[in-house]
Order: sequence, then C-alpha cells, then structure tokens
Amino acid sequence: MPATTSVILNTGAVMPTVGLGTWKSKPGQVEHAVEFALKNGYKHIDTAAGYQNETEVGQGIKASGLPRDQMFLTTKLDNSDQRHPAKALEASLKKLDTTYLDLWLMHWPAPMTRDGQADKEHDWLDTWKTMEDLYLSHPEKLKAIGVSNFSVEYFERLLKVARVVPAVNQIELHPSCPQDDVVEYCQNKGIVMTAYSPLGSDNSPLLKNETVTKIAAKYDVQPANVLISLHANKPMHTVLPKSVTNERILNNAKIIDLTPEEIGELHDIDKTHHFRACHPSWTGFGGLGFPDCK
Repeated sequence: MPATTSVILNTGAVMPTVGLGTWKSKPGQVEHAVEFALKNGYKHIDTAAGYQNETEVGQGIKASGLPRDQMFLTTKLDNSDQRHPAKALEASLKKLDTTYLDLWLMHWPAPMTRDGQADKEHDWLDTWKTMEDLYLSHPEKLKAIGVSNFSVEYFERLLKVARVVPAVNQIELHPSCPQDDVVEYCQNKGIVMTAYSPLGSDNSPLLKNETVTKIAAKYDVQPANVLISLHANKPMHTVLPKSVTNERILNNAKIIDLTPEEIGELHDIDKTHHFRACHPSWTGFGGLGFPDCK
C-alpha cells in the first residue's frame, strides 16, 4: 500500500501519521524542536507528563504560531499519577497551555509511588475506569483516550470491562521488535498503533543493518527514513521519530512507499536480530504480559 499521511481513530478523528516524539528531549532544546517541526510541516506532537517537558512543549507550540486546531497533541498519564488522574489531567493541560488534548494515554499499566516504586496496592484498571469517566464527562477536554505499552494479555483484561475502547496503543515498534501479536490484536479491535523508538532507539544497530541500508540506497534516502516509513506503509499505524536538530527533524518527515517484499524483508530482521530498547521490567511489574519479556 502507498504510505499514509493520516489515519482515522475509532472516534472519527484524524491523526497525522508522522509525529514528533519528545522522549529524552530536554528543556532548552525541545521548545525549538517543537516550534521548528510545526513550522515545517509536522502536525502531530507527542509528549508525556513523565518526560518532564510539557511546559516547554507548550511553549514550542505557541511559538510556532500554528493554530491549535490544526495540530494533533498527545500526552500521557504518568505512572505516579495513576491514583489521581483528574488532577494529573488538569496539570498537563496547564503545563501545555491548552484547553484540550487530542489524545491522552495511560503511559504504562504500572502504577507507581512518588518515589518511583511499584504501587501494587493500586490497580491500573481502576485508573482506566477514571480516565473513561473523564473522557465521557469532559469531551471538551479529551478528544480521545488510549493506552501505551499494553500487551495482548493486558488488553484481554481491559476490554472485558471497558466502556471506551482505547483509540490508540503506543508501543515500541521496529524491525527488531515487530510485536506482531499486539499489532494483529489491536487492528482486529480497530485500535491504531503508534510506534515509538522506530529506529530502535539511540545508536541503533538497525541503522547499519544490511537490509535497511540496501533499501535506503535504492530510494536514495537515509536508513532512518526506511525505518520510519515502514510504519507509514501499514494500515492503522502512526510513528514518532524524535530529534532536536533541524536537519534530522526535516529528514525524518521524508516518507517513502515500500513494496510488500521490502516490508517482508524488514520484518525478517527480527528472526536473527531481536531486541527491545525499553524493557518493561523497570516498572517493577515484570514483563507486563509481553511474550519476549517473560
């Protein structure tokens, strides 16, 4: 299929395929990155309370001059705020200096205490129920809600009781971590996938992988463009390249059409070079149901 420029959420809203990711983008750099991206064709910005840069992301949005209704803004509920979603939502809106979010995600199904320990007295499912309440009672503040880092196992538990089917599941996705089981499950439920760490994170071996460099040479693009374009060439996928440098921000937006054979070759990388850049065990809740993390 030709690469998409946007996808339709289960709410009917349009979500641009390529967004600027801001994980590890520090205050002092991220303001300019967001401003530059929005002035140069990006229409989708992704941040999180846990990134501790929402204020600066909001400043970048304002500095860009792009009207708020012409962009798609995502942030995420931090693990340590799972007992207080309503308060956390207001804090994010204030820091981002916006009256609404296009998408609000539960960052991990892993409640944590303020000092970063696993909060095993609290159930993430109760947090989701509160997020549903907020979404249903405040459509002016929340246009869509979703999840991040959810495995099939965790989805099975969620969807048994959910009043609102998550619009999106944002997970690590790249040729060395294709997570086919999660992707297939979500697509069958009408849930859009958002790929984070599409390059395999910092200094990724994927950028030097022979399959990736061969396809990049064919289309006269950088290896990063191949890895980012992989997701744009799949239905119901969005992708979040991240950078704070102007040149890379511009380059990352170049999406190419891939053939089915090339997509297959990229997927085959996982057979011999599997890795995760972000293993869920840091949360204190083990592998969170992901088969390769058990």
